[in-house]
Amino acid sequence: MKITFYGHASLGIQIKDIYILVDPFITANEKASAIDILTLKADYILVTHAHQDHILDVEAIAKRTGAVIVSNFEIVTHYQNLGLEGHPMNHGGSWDFEFGKLKYVNAIHTSSFPDGSYGGQPGGFVLEGEHKTIYIAGDTALTMDMKLIPMQTNIDLAILPIGDNFTMGVDDAIIASDFIACDKILGYHFDTFGYIEIDHEEAKRKFYDKDKDLMLLEIGESVEL
Repeated sequence: MKITFYGHASLGIQIKDIYILVDPFITANEKASAIDILTLKADYILVTHAHQDHILDVEAIAKRTGAVIVSNFEIVTHYQNLGLEGHPMNHGGSWDFEFGKLKYVNAIHTSSFPDGSYGGQPGGFVLEGEHKTIYIAGDTALTMDMKLIPMQTNIDLAILPIGDNFTMGVDDAIIASDFIACDKILGYHFDTFGYIEIDHEEAKRKFYDKDKDLMLLEIGESVEL
């Protein structure tokens, strides 16, 4: 499993010959100007919620690639009405896709489309591949629901928001890592704009002091599990 960071909360996940994008917000992110969405491969696009900084490039990429959009019922319906293919899910539900088992789990946040229309309830994903399992938290506060995840599966890598203000910050993300019983964390949803800028070294030190590993990838950088 190869995971690439495209800035903000945008990720690429490659599992064998299957390409997955998560929350593509690239073309309006000045920090991700080196990423050309026309070159991105996508068989599936996972969407955690409907805010613009998570869906901006969904339509353009899905139209070009024919990717299946996976999200809550309201978001998938929105894109199906635009003629795009989708697979609707809801909290607690799981489905066996060709890349592995995917479960849609709780997140505490809000969810509306840029025009203000209802975007369903926000969520995260637990993706169980053939060899590795990852948790993509989406935009969320710290929540006791995270304790349910390790009761059903072992997480090899957790992708957690750490920018604070709109989501968990570093301190709450450390607690979240305890709740999900995973000490290997990939931080995201930070630095894109002023509200969520963080001190990288301080964030890494706080995780290190708790015997945890916080990875902060450069945009375009990848990690393999």
